[in-house]
Amino acid sequence: MQKIQSSLEKIREEIEGFYDQKSWHFLTLNGVALSNEKLEVQWIFSKYATPDEVVVYYIEVPYDVEIPSIADIIPSAIISQRELVDMFGIAVEGSTKGLYLDEDSMQTPLKGCQI
Repeated sequence: MQKIQSSLEKIREEIEGFYDQKSWHFLTLNGVALSNEKLEVQWIFSKYATPDEVVVYYIEVPYDVEIPSIADIIPSAIISQRELVDMFGIAVEGSTKGLYLDEDSMQTPLKGCQI
């Protein structure tokens, strides 16, 4: 696995430059709570020809920033983006809340939930 750290300002551009839909499969967008104030956001890809070859782009951000959407590059990313909004309460450009959680559910259940 190759893990590549990026920044909030550059992550979208780096993923757009990296992603080739004929070579790489977008697995998911994942969140890892680092603290009550900070989240690691991961964009995870595997190579079609060699599925064990995994590349993870990641950024560390406070919960109160908006991260850019990649749904126009990889349309299926919208599901993972909306999951981040529901589970961690982080804003993702163009992604709305309410995919997984009902209004009466515990809101942002993974925010600050550290391993």
